[in-house]
Amino acid sequence: QVQLVESGGGLVQAGGSLRLVCAASGLTFSGYVMGWFRQAPGKEREFVATIRWSGDDTSYADSVKDRFTISRDNAKNTVSLQMVSLQPEDTAVYYCAAALSRLGPITTWSKSYEYADWGQGTQVTVSS
Repeated sequence: QVQLVESGGGLVQAGGSLRLVCAASGLTFSGYVMGWFRQAPGKEREFVATIRWSGDDTSYADSVKDRFTISRDNAKNTVSLQMVSLQPEDTAVYYCAAALSRLGPITTWSKSYEYADWGQGTQVTVSS
């Protein structure tokens, strides 16, 4: 059974930084595309970033490009999201997700329906 556990969320002032980490178990990690999504109160879940097994193929939402960096450690079964220059609009619950890898452009995995497994989420709150 796939299990994804996020950590690293918290309260930070605008302009600050946080690093989220997702620990995965119950899967052959290198065979999965990993993604981060977020959901703000009253809004739909939205794509943040995704990364293929090799680590060098990534995609980001326009709203976080140049501020967030996704990375993965296949030896430790973890995927991280480094967030800098955080803004109040980044406030949301952040979810880690896993999808079996297959051929296709990395942008394929910007869609939440591509992911079969999800973590419980970690809250990120950015104060102004």
